[in-house]
Amino acid sequence: MFLSELISVKKAFNIINPLNPVDIEEITLEEAYRRVLAEDVKSLLSSPPFDRSAMDGYAIQAEDTFGFSESQPAHLRIVDRIGAGQMSNVTLQSGEAVKIATGAPIPSGANTVVMEEYTVEDGDELDVEMSLPPGENVSLSGEDIKKGDKVLKVGQILRPQDLAIIASSGYDSVKVFRKPKIGVIITGSELVSPRSELKGAEIINSNHYTVKALVESTLALPTLTHCVDDEELVEETMMQMLETHDAVITTGGTAISKGDVVVDVADKLGDVLIHGVAVRPGKPFGFAKIQGKPVFMLSGYPVATMVQFDVFVRQALEMIQGIHREFPVVRMKAGRKIPSSLGRTDYIRAKTDGETVSPLKISGSGIIRSMVESDSYVLIEENLEGLEKGENCGVIMYDSLRL
Repeated sequence: MFLSELISVKKAFNIINPLNPVDIEEITLEEAYRRVLAEDVKSLLSSPPFDRSAMDGYAIQAEDTFGFSESQPAHLRIVDRIGAGQMSNVTLQSGEAVKIATGAPIPSGANTVVMEEYTVEDGDELDVEMSLPPGENVSLSGEDIKKGDKVLKVGQILRPQDLAIIASSGYDSVKVFRKPKIGVIITGSELVSPRSELKGAEIINSNHYTVKALVESTLALPTLTHCVDDEELVEETMMQMLETHDAVITTGGTAISKGDVVVDVADKLGDVLIHGVAVRPGKPFGFAKIQGKPVFMLSGYPVATMVQFDVFVRQALEMIQGIHREFPVVRMKAGRKIPSSLGRTDYIRAKTDGETVSPLKISGSGIIRSMVESDSYVLIEENLEGLEKGENCGVIMYDSLRL
């Protein structure tokens, strides 16, 4: 069924989401960087697992140093020496010390560690030239993590520090969402690979590289192919992609009229749920469900393709991986008057300067340079009829969209 009336951006969101999440898989920690956590992580043990020395020095009883100083040091006897990875079997008595390395367990009976810099060692004799309180330079068992603590929540994109706390919690593997496989079909008989000379009506297929990078920026795995504007070929390619991928993205053939190859194929194979949104740029955005899988139909114009991806596709590909976040909108002052029309949501390419944002003077869905020279979208909601100079407006920074 073809829809003749443009729908709002909000209604389009509600039609697209929620999508079915991808499967969960268990992988080693070595493979887990930048993967999305599929379950909460609770620590299997405490970290550190014992009271340990935070410094190279001597484990002692703090009370043996009370009242002593550099001019009047405390005199102690060294009864053992241990390095990292070693334990002392000594139960420390008053007047005794154990030489200890950073990270080694605190011996029984000791309650503080004096740094080497404040001692003088002579054989087994030790002078301590300062007074120390109990607990000085001692890392207590469980001060970082206690057994049973929830250390990470589902949906976390794993960073180096997250891998460290998972390992410290006793795990060498982790459950994550499988990376979704996204089939990308770039349509257009006029499209050719990059070259220095073009013939006739040839156009360089820049969308191949753009959409690949956009999909990868959501942590998903793209597979790309190019189809000429032939309905049978597009149908065959789409069916093949749907068999082996979690979702399909197309570019081109989505104009708001019947007779465009991609929309015709989607309508034949499944249900076209969206065909036209009140948004600029990117009005001819389409969305279909075929065999229970989402098909995002983007414009063939490069700028419209990028905007449609950011507005409609990006969040959907994140959500099926368990990533839930809103568009990060910041507030800035408009650097000049920005016209708009009621009933349409505008994503206007703009350049920020401190607390001010100004639309670019160059525009158009085919002007790639406008995306290169801008760093943000000015977001004008459908209920606003433009903005005056100096008026507060919503701004979405391009960098904030990337994971």
